[in-house]
This record gives sequence, C-alpha cells and structure tokens, in this order.
Amino acid sequence: MGSYRMCVCFTRKFKITEAEPPRDVTKYFAKYAEGGTHMSAEQLRGFLADVQCEGGASTSDAERIVEQVLQKRHHHIAKLITRRTLTLEDFHHYLFSADLNPPIQNQVHQDMKAPLSHYYIYTGHNSYLTGNQLSSACSHVPIIKALKRGVRVVELDLWPNSAKDDVNVLHGRTLTTPVDLIKCLKSIKEHAFSESPYPVVITLEDHLTPDLQAKVAKMLMKTFKEMLFVPEAECLKELPSPEELKYRIIISTKPPKEYLEDKSVNDKADNLHKRKDSEEDSWGKEPSDLSDEHEDVDASESEASGHNQEYEDSTSSNFGGEPASYKRLISIHAGKPNGGLKEALKVEVDRVRRLSLSEQALEKAAESHGTDVVRFTQKNILRVYPKGTRFNSSNYKPLIGWVHGAQMVAFNMQGYGKSLWLMHGMFRANGGCGYVKKPDFVMNDKQVFDPKAKLPVKKTLKVKVYMGDGWHLDFKQTHFDSYSPPDFYTRVGIAGVPADEVMKKTKTKEDDWTPVWEEEFTFPLRVPELALLRIEVPEYDMSEKDDFGGQTCLPVFELRQGIRAVPLFDRKGEQYNSVRLLMRFEWASNAI
Repeated sequence: MGSYRMCVCFTRKFKITEAEPPRDVTKYFAKYAEGGTHMSAEQLRGFLADVQCEGGASTSDAERIVEQVLQKRHHHIAKLITRRTLTLEDFHHYLFSADLNPPIQNQVHQDMKAPLSHYYIYTGHNSYLTGNQLSSACSHVPIIKALKRGVRVVELDLWPNSAKDDVNVLHGRTLTTPVDLIKCLKSIKEHAFSESPYPVVITLEDHLTPDLQAKVAKMLMKTFKEMLFVPEAECLKELPSPEELKYRIIISTKPPKEYLEDKSVNDKADNLHKRKDSEEDSWGKEPSDLSDEHEDVDASESEASGHNQEYEDSTSSNFGGEPASYKRLISIHAGKPNGGLKEALKVEVDRVRRLSLSEQALEKAAESHGTDVVRFTQKNILRVYPKGTRFNSSNYKPLIGWVHGAQMVAFNMQGYGKSLWLMHGMFRANGGCGYVKKPDFVMNDKQVFDPKAKLPVKKTLKVKVYMGDGWHLDFKQTHFDSYSPPDFYTRVGIAGVPADEVMKKTKTKEDDWTPVWEEEFTFPLRVPELALLRIEVPEYDMSEKDDFGGQTCLPVFELRQGIRAVPLFDRKGEQYNSVRLLMRFEWASNAI
C-alpha cells in the first residue's frame, strides 16, 4: 500500500485598502469647496473657523497649511504643481495628519507667573531605579529618560557608601545596586532643560552624616553653579513662579536640624529593618492608621532620620558649622511640625513648606480633612508618593491627589500601565512643559473646594470616532493574526472625579487594517478641568485576551474642537510612527 503526503496551504488575506474619507469629511469638503473639486486657501479658512473653531485663523494660515499638505503629499513633484488648492484626498490627508492637525496645542499657553504652589508639577518617584523597588539597578539613565519626557521633579535617596567617605544613590535597605550621586547630578545638569525651560526640583531623601551633607553641598554648588537657586532668606514666605525660576535647579529636603526633633521616629525606623519577621516594607513602615499621625505624615522622610547614635551626637556638635551651607541650599523645606495631621496641614503666614503623604495617608486625610488639604495646597507643596508595597514599581490613580490640589503626585516612571498613561496625558497639557496650572476652583481661598461635594454637570463632551490607520506600517502583518487582517475596536472614556468616570466602546470592525467605525459618544462632565479622555484600541481575540493596538490619554480641558488626528502610543508611552485615529471633539453647548 503506497503512502501519501498531504499538504494544506492557507492563503493569507493581507490586502491593504486605503479607506475612503468619512462621510463628514466628504460633506464638509463639498460644502466649503462650494461643490467644486478643489478647495482654495480662503475656503479652507472658512472651514477652520466654522468647524474647527479656529476663529483666529487667517488666510495666510490656511495658505501655509495648503503648502505643507502639497509638500508632504506630492513632495517629489511639489515644484511642478501650479495649483495652490486641495483635492478631497489632500483635505482628508490634512485632517488625518497628526503633525498638521493634532488634538491639543503643543505650545506653552498658560500663565506661568503664579507661585509654584499654583501648578501641578510632573513628578518622579525613586527616579534613579531601572526596575522594581527591591532588587533593580540604580542608574542615571532613568533620570535622563524622565527629564526627556518633561518630568520636573527628580527624587534621589542619599546614603553613605561602604567606606562612609562618599555618597551613593540607592533605595535603602533593599538589594538595589547603587549609583554615584555625582553621576546623577551631572546627568540632571546636562538634560534638565532639554524639553522644558521651567525649573527642575530635586527632592532629596537624606540619610547622611553632617560631613557628607557638607560634601553634597559642595557637589551641588560645583555642578550647578549659577543654575542652583539659593534663597536669600532661610525660609521662603511665598514660592517664586516657574517664570522667575526658568533654567534653575531647586533643592527640597528636610533641613538638617529637623532630624533631631523626633528621636522616637528614629528609633522606630532603626528597629523596623532589624525585625526580619516583620510583614511591613523592608525599607520603612507604611502608615496604617490615622490615629498614629506621626507615621502617616511624611513617613518616607521621617525614615530618613533613622541613623545611629554616633550620627545624632555628631549632628549636635557640628550643627551651625559646615552643614549650614547644605541647609542654605534648601529652597523648599520638607518636614512636619510636631503634632498630628491637623497640625501638619496648618497654613503658616510667614513660611511655605513641603509635606509628603503616602497614597494611603492621602486617602485617609481626604476622608477626614479634605478641605484642609485643599487649603494647605493653595500656598504650600503637597507631595504624594506610592505606597511601599508597590514592589513592582506600579502606580496609583493620580486623580485623588490632583482633586485635592497636590502639586507633586510622584510616580514610578519606569513602571507601565494605565495609571502612568493618565500621568502622561495630564502633562501633555500646556505644551508638555511639566507645569500645568491648577483649576481656579482648587485655588479659591474664599470658598474652599470640597472634593466630596456632589456637583452638577458643567459641560458635555461629544466624541466621534471616525476611523484608524497606520497599523500595517508599524506592525508586522502577522502580529495580530497569522491568517487574516486584525479585528479592531476602540474604547473611549473619561478618567476624572468618580462621578465622571466611564468607558464605552465601538463595534468591532473585522478583517480590516484601516477600520472605519463612525460612532459617536457623549460624556457629561462635572469637573471637566480635571478630566482626561482615555482612548485605547484593542484587537479582538476570540480565544485569548485581546491584543493591544495602541492608547493615549488627552487632557479634556485642552482638546481642540473639530475633526482631529489623534496619534497613539505603545504600552510604555512611546508614540507610534504611523498609528492614529481620526476623531471629532465638540462641546455639546457649542454643537456645530
């Protein structure tokens, strides 16, 4: 009996068809081109004013757009084209170009002359870590990456090296491998202002002896020279503005003297990491109960006090000598007054300071002292940091910090996920300069905002998802499915105050690299000033978890009305070269 060999062949259907312009685009082209086949610059200006809500656009602005589109679409024959008009395809190309028609402005446009306390500031946590909180390497590279992303607050944990004669940066009482402080400082100097001219704050968690503090002072002065902001008075009565502090480096930490003030905290911190059977974090106690308010407030910085008796003695004898120069470089004093949370949130007339709370401590403070927290942040700085059990460098939802006016909502920039996407989204605002002006209602000292109050709907956002494109250029043909084109759908929703939060989705478009959905969604918003538009494109997978096809978050308060091209980003927040959506944004009250 003979043997037979069977061959089964699969035909891959990977034909890419260019999607037609959506109906709205065709309709607007016909209307503004007045039924013709070409749209002039003057006709385009009419479209920009009426549909895109760009009333200030001039004919010369429209002419410039026409030139850019022709150059981009027909660059090889641009000089031969005598017409200075757009066809329907040119018009569609313009609308679908993330460079020419982005969803938000890319320039700084907010008032930058208010005190620092009036801004949300892009803030990193343990900025030197390359990975998890327990065993990853410490390096200057993550600091450079953060600064290039626009981060304005860099955190460094300072510890003596093994010989006690130099300073290392590492996550204390863990297995993280150290990096030299001077390497971190030089990286900050080199990259601080590559993305933004506004000030960089270095928050120090200081575990040093006085002689090493003096060494740090010399390093700071020698590295940064005139870039280093040194306050004239020991304590600032009001914080300067981002405008005044352009291209300056600001130091924030506890003044050395304050390390002597709570010996009980010192003993607790020392005893804590000796207890091998402790269930608490290996590098410091996480606040657990508001009744023990000493540990809830400034827990991460109180732990910096946990030095040995030799350090206590040497601080007492040397204070007022060389370490005073270290103290003089501290512009924003951190720490807490004696007493509990209520005392810590008191606003002082003659000085400003920084207070740190863990994400858990903030939640508890928000429950019992919500308006006090908001009032404190109108003049002072509140820093919120991830709870210590986030060993994998995950993050928390930043909104609870922002709604209470916290300026420094500190994030692990090396940890990825939806919370970090929200942080990226917020700081796309104001030209990505790292400072976003807080809403007026958070700064109103006559009627202090109560985040727990029930609020009416203030505005209604309408979002239309037309289509998507670019995946066939940025992904391999078999990335989503081995034998057929992908099945994309779009999730769109709001991250913001709890009453505004919602996610909706389009239908799934099967077997299409350039899906067209043309679906509209409506979002009533109570606090549009703190709302972020969440956009994700998954690829439907019947048998497994849906594949990831891109995401972005956009500050609702910055959205440009009209039809816009929305670029998408990968999981880590890096922008894809080509993947984008065509969407429309409008406020229902101004419906076109």
